[in-house]
Amino acid sequence: MDTMHAVRGHRRGGPQELTYEDAPRPVAGAGEVLVAVRSASITRGELDWDATWTDALDGSGSPRVPIVPSKEVSGVVVAAGPGVTDWGPGDEVYGLIPFTRDGAAAEFTTVPAAVLAAKPPRLDHDRAAALPLAGLTAWQALVTHGGVRPGAHVLVHGAAGGVGSIAVQVAAALGARVVATATAETADFVRELGADEVVDHRAGRFESFVEDVDLVLDTVGGDTQDRSWLVLRPGGVLVSIVSPPDPARAGGVFFVVEPDRTGLEELSRLVKDRKLTPRVDRVVPLEETPQAYAALEHGNRCGKIVIRMS
Repeated sequence: MDTMHAVRGHRRGGPQELTYEDAPRPVAGAGEVLVAVRSASITRGELDWDATWTDALDGSGSPRVPIVPSKEVSGVVVAAGPGVTDWGPGDEVYGLIPFTRDGAAAEFTTVPAAVLAAKPPRLDHDRAAALPLAGLTAWQALVTHGGVRPGAHVLVHGAAGGVGSIAVQVAAALGARVVATATAETADFVRELGADEVVDHRAGRFESFVEDVDLVLDTVGGDTQDRSWLVLRPGGVLVSIVSPPDPARAGGVFFVVEPDRTGLEELSRLVKDRKLTPRVDRVVPLEETPQAYAALEHGNRCGKIVIRMS
């Protein structure tokens, strides 16, 4: 049996349950490709998702252990499984791995061919790996669910984080006027992304400075989500990726991002046009993946934490 280095969790839990070890190298099945991972990206809260540990998004399925975390991948196709004609050995690809599958914190992973896209030539593998989940979340929030058009007034919460930093750039590229919440320490970074205005959420309540918003992208939840209703214009939309908005209010949307090649290709177009650049906070080696997940829970970051294969 061929083996590889991987980070795996043998029982459900946090970063302390992840172990760097030897694991069986996967084999591409029908409709899949085997990818040699060059870089992978991790997401806050990923180890709490039911889909990370079971074969169902809501946790109603069977346990699926040991698991390999990290759902964002950039790498090189090694082999194509039966029925795959669009990718071949040597192709550079990137994508969002379906949540109920093993991820990319390993030297090799298998991915459904249909959800991968060609890696943008302008991006190295580290930055390409930082794009799929955050990029598709931002695109689906702003375009699919929010219908953002040129001239729209958009408020992005948590604008220095993985999703927020992409959402600011995508909204600006779509021609929106972008207001963002961040900390004083990350305000300059968020302005560089394309925000027209940055509100320090620690210094005051954002609703005292913002009004008449067409779309709020909520990446924070809780009290921040509740107070976001106060800044929406009549007919505006509150899109949350954290928790369902108050069902008694019109215009609330909650969704879970879906892997999507077409969306990745739209993001790649923005990268090509120099309107979008994924931001990487730090790069760590595969064996430090458990510590990287722990770091997600603390401190301010400007962009994503990326795992690089040696």
